[in-house]
Amino acid sequence: MGEQDKEQSGIEQGTAKEQAEYTPPVQPDFLRETIKQKPVNKKKLIRRTVITVVMAVVFGLVACVTFLVLEPVISNRLYPEEEAKEVQFPEETVTEEMKPEDMLVEEEKEPEVEIVQAELEDEQIEKLLSQVQFGMEDYQALYGELAELAQTAGRSIVTVTGVVSDVDWFNDIYENEASASGIIVANNGKSILILVSGGTLNNVDSIIVTFCDQAKVNADLVQKDVTTGLAVLSVPLMSIEEETMDVIDIANLGSSNNSNLLGMPVMALGSPMGTSGSVCYGVVTSVGTVLDQPDSAYKTITTDIYASRNATGVLVNLKGMVIGIIDNVNTSNDMGNLLTAYGISELKRTIEKMSNDKERAYLGIRGADVTREASEELNIPQGAYIKGIEMDSPAMAAGIQSGDVVVQINETPINTYNDLLTVLYNANPEDTLTFMLMRQGREMNATVTLGTR
Repeated sequence: MGEQDKEQSGIEQGTAKEQAEYTPPVQPDFLRETIKQKPVNKKKLIRRTVITVVMAVVFGLVACVTFLVLEPVISNRLYPEEEAKEVQFPEETVTEEMKPEDMLVEEEKEPEVEIVQAELEDEQIEKLLSQVQFGMEDYQALYGELAELAQTAGRSIVTVTGVVSDVDWFNDIYENEASASGIIVANNGKSILILVSGGTLNNVDSIIVTFCDQAKVNADLVQKDVTTGLAVLSVPLMSIEEETMDVIDIANLGSSNNSNLLGMPVMALGSPMGTSGSVCYGVVTSVGTVLDQPDSAYKTITTDIYASRNATGVLVNLKGMVIGIIDNVNTSNDMGNLLTAYGISELKRTIEKMSNDKERAYLGIRGADVTREASEELNIPQGAYIKGIEMDSPAMAAGIQSGDVVVQINETPINTYNDLLTVLYNANPEDTLTFMLMRQGREMNATVTLGTR
């Protein structure tokens, strides 16, 4: 029994040793598991990227268009904007000019002395004249009143600067500026409208308006008149500070058709000497000269004021009313630097059209009135006498000729050239009008389709 136990014990020890020394065999290579990433499909990735970018762009465009379309509607609902009012000037009323002696401040007026004698002796006349004194204080008072009047009227004067950007030889950007004096003519509820000579606005990149308090704002061109060269600018009310609105004023447009305007004193404001803010005094030397321009009857006012050939601004009477728009382009050579202006009465209709941004109808004629003497002596009917026809104009296309007399347009009788201009002013481009003409004693009709310049 002892030997069997020893053998059995030896067998168990050997088995335990074999188990302790046992190591599992290494797995073969074909059973080893490895995880590999799926290969990238570059074409599919690019296609998905392109689709994502395109969808983002489309979404952005749709969002922008929706915002642009709906934003004004929403803004108008929340903050309704007032529409611009149509600019209209009141009809003129002829008033007498203020004489220089009326500007003197008199503390007390002496009671008028009734002169019973029909004739006064020389001694009495000398005694009366000796009582009339006009000293330095009176001159100071007179020019003080004029200076105050110029300052008040100057609240409606602005300086318009046209800016043009250019490049020099070294590719450096620089700006050229040209300025002119303009005048505030209206407030349509949305913008301040300014009348100015359009010569400084040709091919400009920006327009800057400087008000009387030196505040500067940007302006936009509304319309420019080909015949006169004048232009109307607009300055949004939202871009003007409240302090500036308190000091500026709209010009008081007077009349240049007063019979007693000749010889009356006037002031030139704006840039009569070529520099902004200059002031000149003088008298009117002539009125009523009609400029030979198509579809118009503009008249000029000449003065004895020695001014710059590049003068701009306005002529103002002693009541502070604008009677002319300075423009020395029409000054004759023999008058040198004497200041001339367009009469404001004939300009008002043109200013209204430009301020309301309405196109003027174009006929293309130069005309005059048929005077009563010519009608009686030469047996010419009263109407609008055609002095000339513009080349390639609607009038020429309709067969109207120089020497014709227009006596009726549609159902409106024409007695003067101004009657014809009134019909033309109320018409629109592309309108068709029937002209009744008298040509060498014969009556004939012409159908005219109006155009635009």
